[in-house]
Amino acid sequence: MKVTVRLFAILRQRAGSDRLELELPEGARVADALAAVDHLAGGLRLVMAVNREYAAAEDPLAPGDELALIPPVSGGATTAPHVAIRDEALSLDAVAARVRDPRAGAVVVFEGVTRDVGWLDYEAYAEMAIEQMQAIVAAAVERHGLCAAAAEHRIGRVPLTEPSVIVAASAPHRGEAFAGAREIIDEIKARAPIWKAEEGDWVEGSPPPTR
Repeated sequence: MKVTVRLFAILRQRAGSDRLELELPEGARVADALAAVDHLAGGLRLVMAVNREYAAAEDPLAPGDELALIPPVSGGATTAPHVAIRDEALSLDAVAARVRDPRAGAVVVFEGVTRDVGWLDYEAYAEMAIEQMQAIVAAAVERHGLCAAAAEHRIGRVPLTEPSVIVAASAPHRGEAFAGAREIIDEIKARAPIWKAEEGDWVEGSPPPTR
């Protein structure tokens, strides 16, 4: 299928054109288009829009869609860290793409996956969990000097070997990236109001800190 990619600012300059036509397989997602233009967009923290509506890397594309790749605007302020609670399968590639940064010499990605049992069921107080995750990720970015960080948690049923949580952190050096990712996942497990049941039996946890 054919998709039009609109390019702006530095992307337009790199390509020598304000648009590209991509041939993608049926069922392709925004992430597939990004991979096809990585030679132009690699290293940039982009905002994507499909048919003039903001989109995420995992969003699907259809024949004839217009995908706009929007680089950071001049004078743009730092945006809130990316976090999400999803009731669908998580994408490691999509989360890792959130922390791409030209300053980063290291990217660490952590997946927490279901093991030993057939499935886990997750439930969350989603509104509060999102706020806690945003605070956790922002604190880790500041404390460890990260270039960027992101975290996504799945709710609902997560089958054996599939990820229930993904954390990504980028930094100039590997030590900071590892430390930042470790802090984020440890703090999410300790503080975010998310619960799990192993094949129907709820797992007892610890009371979260009140700080």
